[in-house]
Parts: sequence; C-alpha cells; structure tokens
Amino acid sequence: MNKQRPIMRVIVLTALVMIPVLLIAAPSPTGKPGSIERGRYVVKISGCNDCHTPAYAQRDGHVPERDWLTGDSLGWSGPWGTTYASNLRLKLAALSEAQWLQLAHTAQYRPPMPWFNLRAMSDGDLRAVYRYVRHLGPAGVAAPAYVPPGGAVATAVVVRFPGPPPAQ
Repeated sequence: MNKQRPIMRVIVLTALVMIPVLLIAAPSPTGKPGSIERGRYVVKISGCNDCHTPAYAQRDGHVPERDWLTGDSLGWSGPWGTTYASNLRLKLAALSEAQWLQLAHTAQYRPPMPWFNLRAMSDGDLRAVYRYVRHLGPAGVAAPAYVPPGGAVATAVVVRFPGPPPAQ
C-alpha cells in the first residue's frame, strides 16, 4: 500500500497542475481582445444591431449576419431633429483602426446613439469591433442624412421622442 501512495501523489499533483493549464488554454466563447470573434460578441451584446441592422429587433435578432450593420432608414426624431443609424460597414471601411479608436473615444453623436457607451469600451473591444466589421466587408448604402429640427423627413417610419419635461 505504501508503494501506491507516491504514485497517487504524482497523479493528484499532475492533475492539479494540468487543470489550470487546460482551463487557460481553452478557447473563450467570447474570443481574445482584438479578435474578430470578440468583435462579433461585442456587437451582439452591446446592442449595435438593434439600430444599425434593419429589422433586427423586430425579428428577435434573426437577421443573417451578412446583413448586419448596414444602417437603417428608420428615423429617430426628437428636439435634436431626426437621426438615422449609420451604415457601419461603409463607415469603418473608410477608416484606419487608429482613426476608429480616435473617433470612438471622442464621438458625441445625437440621440439615440449611446456615444457614452462607445467611449467606455476598452481599446481591445473597440479594436475587436473594428476588425469584425472590416471582416464583414462593405455592404449596403449610406443611411439617410440627419434632418435638423423642423426639416422635412423623407422616410416613411419615424420613432418620435418627446421633448424634455417643462421646467418647474
């Protein structure tokens, strides 16, 4: 029995050493920072498709990936005027990765774009989004241009936001 103890110790120690190694080496379902796989994940969980992919929310996310991030003609109207979700596939095709990082860190878009969330993303996640969108390649057409308050809106469907509540 005493001869089996050292063998069991070796087996247990080997297992204790190998388990963390195997866990570290296992691929993450979200990918490494800066990877295309990570970019796909970030785009999905951060809600980019909700506005930048036509009918994504209405179809419960069941839009082919080839159609993702091509912008939308759905207008978002409020006191700021009417804005449209841009075609990110065309936008990022025209930018270098450094230009994208600069834009993401300094952008201050009109509603409903949560530019403050874009600014809060890590450089690794921003790089991943850039690489993923570039991986998809350019597609689609540019979204309609911004319409200032009171301007004529040519799109059929517009989401209207109320103005701020009156001052007390």
